[in-house]
Amino acid sequence: MNPDFRFAPATGVGSLPGGDAREAAKTVTGSFEDFPHLAELPARGPGADMIGRTAGMLVELYARVEPSGWRLGDRPGRDTKRARSWLGEDLDALEEFTQEYDGVLKVQAVGPWTLAAALELRNGESALSDLGACRDLAGSLAEGLREHLAEVQRRVPGARLVLQLDEPSLTAVLRGHVKTASGYRTHRAVDRQLVEATLRDVLGVNAHGIVHSCAPDVPFALLRRAGAAAVSFDFSLLTERDDDAIGEAVEAGLKLFTGVVPGTDTALSDPAGSVMGVRTLWRRLGLSPALLAEAVTVTPACGLAGASPAYARTALAHCVRAARSLADNPE
Repeated sequence: MNPDFRFAPATGVGSLPGGDAREAAKTVTGSFEDFPHLAELPARGPGADMIGRTAGMLVELYARVEPSGWRLGDRPGRDTKRARSWLGEDLDALEEFTQEYDGVLKVQAVGPWTLAAALELRNGESALSDLGACRDLAGSLAEGLREHLAEVQRRVPGARLVLQLDEPSLTAVLRGHVKTASGYRTHRAVDRQLVEATLRDVLGVNAHGIVHSCAPDVPFALLRRAGAAAVSFDFSLLTERDDDAIGEAVEAGLKLFTGVVPGTDTALSDPAGSVMGVRTLWRRLGLSPALLAEAVTVTPACGLAGASPAYARTALAHCVRAARSLADNPE
């Protein structure tokens, strides 16, 4: 990663409620003038969900919807075409609202291990059951993401692109907690070195890759070794067991995308209150307050697909105000 590169103080995670691409792009670019992202609208249905959307980006691999979920197949069908059509609609809207934009811009896709845990092979078992299939899937994903980033760059030529890999199943993959198709057993844990190497290969398509997980026990050290420039997480799920890993990661240059604003409708505290825990963590780790605003980007705790449209807009604006509070008063 370029040491001179800076993430902006606040951004969103990815998903928003509703199904209007133009409204979503308008909301995101209006809320985050210096760090917008490509909005995701899963309420539109299969193909707009996180797995289907990323499956539509794969190169020479295709998936279709079955009653049990997304299953890999031989050729692109209507589900793949629908996913690609919605992605194109979202890109059209983003392009419309980012004319002349020359700042940081984030796009999201599901990472290789959550994708392998979610996509089924022809026999109905998760791709995670076959390490050869996992390897092929990661290679296809990397190539698809290169093409996707090139398309976004073509549409927003002045943007500095950031890729976020969503990996909510990563900890379950590492611990052998992903259930088999029967539901009675779990797939064996994947070797940590293989997980790390695969993530490194996929993160390698972008110089400023982020890994996001709103699950507990995010493996900060592994993600740093895999080349992530930042880790995005639900701050409320941290425990003091995470302190050492976070402190070492920050000192090594890893940035933190702290999810401090709830992802579903609730009453919000004042912006300073939302980042109080971040300041407390910083003091506990003995890190320099001067580093805080540079190392931390404020986000919602997770995607906002389950929120009301009004709350989603409020939450995004709250992230910006909370980040400003952190910068103005880091101690």
